[in-house]
Amino acid sequence: MPQGNPTYVPDDGLTTRARRNLPVLAVHTGEGKGKSTAAFGMALRAWNIGLDVAVFQFVKSTKWRVGEEAAFRQLGQLHDEHGIGGAVEWHKMGGGWSWTRTSRKAGSDSDHAAAAADGWAEIAHRLAVQRHQFYVLDEFTYPLKWGWVDVDDVVNVLRTRPGHQHVVITGRDAPPQLIEAADLVTEMTKVKHPMDAGRKGQQGIEW
Repeated sequence: MPQGNPTYVPDDGLTTRARRNLPVLAVHTGEGKGKSTAAFGMALRAWNIGLDVAVFQFVKSTKWRVGEEAAFRQLGQLHDEHGIGGAVEWHKMGGGWSWTRTSRKAGSDSDHAAAAADGWAEIAHRLAVQRHQFYVLDEFTYPLKWGWVDVDDVVNVLRTRPGHQHVVITGRDAPPQLIEAADLVTEMTKVKHPMDAGRKGQQGIEW
């Protein structure tokens, strides 16, 4: 609702324009389907206005091909070749992050935890130097829940990030500290799902 009016205007000394342009930390959580899909929809809007977009997937492996990844890689190529939209980067934890010298392909919990920590360290660095303008941290709540990444450190980095960098985090069971720090929190609630009737996921719907 672009023309909607806020129900509350804080006495923070900011102009309406300044407050409207504050960076957003969004969390999509809950048991229902659509958390990542909604985040990628926001990323598509960001790309359309020329923002630099970076996606970091924390659970899906490199073997899991999602339609959004293929689409965004094409959009990134469109930007690189014709200057349309924004730049795009897409990184997956499953086969080793693209910036690391060695990939972490072993399957133990310690390997996964180390890979998640590597990913968060890189994101924190990129936030500090304002590398991107729009981040999707897909399924990032799980490393937080499992104790692979420190929640308090994440919240501190996100709250103190410089410049104008939007961050969207997806996944079930978002920790309370993250929800408290976020500007926008959406909980997806499942009412019905095809899998409840024994139907498997299908291409074009789940991926």
